[in-house]
Amino acid sequence: MPAHPADSTLYQDLFGDPDTASLFSDAAELRALLAVEGALARVQGALGLIPRAAAAVIDRAAQDLQIDPAALAAETGRNGVPVPALLAALRAQAGAPQHLVYLHWGATSQDIVDTGLALRLRQVLDLWQGRLTGVIAALGRLALEHADLPMAARTYGQVATPTSFGGLVASWGRPLLRHRDRLATIRPGVEVVSLSGAAGTLAGMGPQGPAVRAGLARALGLRDPGASWHAERDGLAAFAGWMAGLCGSLGKIGEDLRLLTQSGVAELVIAGAGGSSSMPQKRNPVGPSVLVALAHQSAGLAGTLQGTLVHGLQRDGAAWFTEWLTLPPLCLATGRSLALTDDLLRRLTPDAAAMTRSLAGDGGLIHAEALTFALQRHLPRPEAAEAVTALIARVRAGDGDLVALARARWPELARPDPALPDPTLPDPTLPDPTWPSTLGTAPADARAFAKAALP
Repeated sequence: MPAHPADSTLYQDLFGDPDTASLFSDAAELRALLAVEGALARVQGALGLIPRAAAAVIDRAAQDLQIDPAALAAETGRNGVPVPALLAALRAQAGAPQHLVYLHWGATSQDIVDTGLALRLRQVLDLWQGRLTGVIAALGRLALEHADLPMAARTYGQVATPTSFGGLVASWGRPLLRHRDRLATIRPGVEVVSLSGAAGTLAGMGPQGPAVRAGLARALGLRDPGASWHAERDGLAAFAGWMAGLCGSLGKIGEDLRLLTQSGVAELVIAGAGGSSSMPQKRNPVGPSVLVALAHQSAGLAGTLQGTLVHGLQRDGAAWFTEWLTLPPLCLATGRSLALTDDLLRRLTPDAAAMTRSLAGDGGLIHAEALTFALQRHLPRPEAAEAVTALIARVRAGDGDLVALARARWPELARPDPALPDPTLPDPTLPDPTWPSTLGTAPADARAFAKAALP
């Protein structure tokens, strides 16, 4: 097993997300750092803080530099950050020492690293926003198609009352709508420029420091925070919480898929499910299990990253390094969860016959609640509950089916009540697997979600 399975050639199709991972590669980080250095020089040149000729040389050198990340490894190990070695490589390649003295003018390494991270996270969020919208739309189509498909609802793992598959799908999708809405409030805390100087005061740039920061934000398409955030990590902490919440909601889908595809239930079928090395009959819910595992992992990583809010004084290397160790794998877990959910939904089919068998199983006890409420039209509530409890005991003793026993004892329950303006008890001759229960709000919930999810 490699240090991180997502980086493994062997395990990449299980845990990996190449599109997200590409934005956390050494090459992507160096490109982002160079883009920040080039933009910083352009802005400072335009404001007259450094000579325009120097700004042009620095900008061109930052665009042209080609370097093997391994060449920076030793210095990065000593310095704890790749920026000093990268600046040395820029100076060596560009020559023109009279211009390169203005490189990185008044900035500090954390400015460049944090701003480069913001540039990459913006791309990550663009990628995920498209994926999340696609997952929501897929759930909307599934909910609409199966809004009226009856199935057994389960609480504490036990059959409870009827619901619809579309209603269940809606319960998967509604949190995702809220996560998508929250993303609009998360992005400004992530897509933010960092330009603070050595100790957060921009002293090296003099009175023009705030103007440079604002210009750098405009040049890079990021937000100007108006101050240093070297030791203020709440934006990234909120982002971590959002990722953990999203992975948890996707993990809930995975858990339900695991439960509904298990032997003895098999109400859902996932095409292309996993196989076993020794049991040819197995169709293992590998994808759903990965979703659950990633949800667990993301919760732990997010908790660790929340700890970096305790960021000592103006800058804190230990807290910063903890963030580096935590944020990339958390992003990989989130990206993989989104991609995997989209894939699973494309291969997911409900088995209506299996759902009907679950509704009819266990002697019809799923209708106990509905029968109790129906009896309350004719009996006081305590007597109705007592009567149904007695029938349940007979069913469990093997004396018949709950609905059949109820019809025999109270034949009036087999007809709609003419006193009700909207009868809820249908003609028992109709093939309704939920009688005497109803699906309640489940079909309407499914259609309401579909309306919100579909363009």
